[in-house]
Amino acid sequence: MAADVEADRAEFVELARSAGLEVVELVTARRQRATARHFIGSGKIEELKVTLESAATGDGDGDVDGGGPVDVVLFGQRLTPSQERNLERELCVRVLDRNSLILDIFAQRARTFEGKLQVELAQLSHLSTRLVRGWTHLERQKGGIGLRGPGETQLETDRRLLGERVRVLKQRLEKVRRQREQGRSQRGKSGVPTVALVGYTNAGKSTLFNRLTDASIHAADQLFATLDPTLRRVTLPGGVVVVFADTVGFIRDLPHELVDAFRSTLTETLEADLLLHVVDDADPERAQHQADVEQVLAGIGADEVPQLSVFNKIDVSGQPASVTRDGAGEPIAVRVSALRDIGIDALARAVSERVSGHRTSGWLAIEPAAGRLRARLYAADAVRAERVQDDGATWLHLDIDASEFARIAVEHRISESLCADPPPLAVPVGK
Repeated sequence: MAADVEADRAEFVELARSAGLEVVELVTARRQRATARHFIGSGKIEELKVTLESAATGDGDGDVDGGGPVDVVLFGQRLTPSQERNLERELCVRVLDRNSLILDIFAQRARTFEGKLQVELAQLSHLSTRLVRGWTHLERQKGGIGLRGPGETQLETDRRLLGERVRVLKQRLEKVRRQREQGRSQRGKSGVPTVALVGYTNAGKSTLFNRLTDASIHAADQLFATLDPTLRRVTLPGGVVVVFADTVGFIRDLPHELVDAFRSTLTETLEADLLLHVVDDADPERAQHQADVEQVLAGIGADEVPQLSVFNKIDVSGQPASVTRDGAGEPIAVRVSALRDIGIDALARAVSERVSGHRTSGWLAIEPAAGRLRARLYAADAVRAERVQDDGATWLHLDIDASEFARIAVEHRISESLCADPPPLAVPVGK
């Protein structure tokens, strides 16, 4: 239990630093239950006041990063709107809870149009319960005619404007969602499997994504370094074509506003053919973080998607690169170092094995008059090479989902099976 508490504290400090804040002092408190008015007790409030005064005068002796006037007090738990207001009155400084801090980090990191829309929607959903804070300086009388205070009128106006903005954001995100569905539909028609990278934030997903796809998306040693989903098409060993999808990192007790706002992004995870669950192999809390990720996946309905565990950062943990297989010989876990490029080839082969289990590949001979069949196979993005013989016969090297090929075989009355060995090369005209 003590280790869990220390891990929570360390993660909270790292969240603050990831938001660009300098941590002046870390104050801890232990209570059986939170108070309704301030969350913490009166004695701890007095202690915080002394800490704030000491930091302002430079007299603090327990600094984490340094000293100086404090602009904001962060709480590592979720606070109610009234608790935030009451604490701000007592401490005379801005107060934010853990959810607000995570939302602020997301707001800083969102880069794409979709990401910005999702973050703004999450912020407005969070703000809707806290509108009252901005109008505490206005009269808030209630009663009959003539007793409506200006504060109440202003609140109603703000809530209406906020509701209208939320409606516009949801409409725009719905349009983006439809566009994403069209892309997923096209990938589904072509039979190209999707492999989504998931994991606890700062487990090294983006670095691994860059290594697997030769991409150059931002990767840094900080929480939530990247938010926006990225898709890359890659040909794996054996000629298997997949689409890798990098997704937002998860964290313990991820605010529900973010889960709701990023649901369209998380759909890439839900509809993936395989999940690469990236785990920091050097993290002493890796087992707990794995459980936290599984909990989020279950919350969005992706717990049934096949998984391949990837234990990253073996250059730090000291473990050797390896591939673990189950009783049937199928790879279930791979140890790699994305930063040092150790074990990446073995991981690519493992992914190819996992996604090719439902695919078929080989050579198919078609007659010159079978133009519709040839066009159908190209439309399914199944043709990897094409060879035309001297007698006019065409041989196509296919890599296609087995069920898709079965449908095409029925439609075009294909009776023969795919040949493993290619025919003698005549005139190459393929892709």
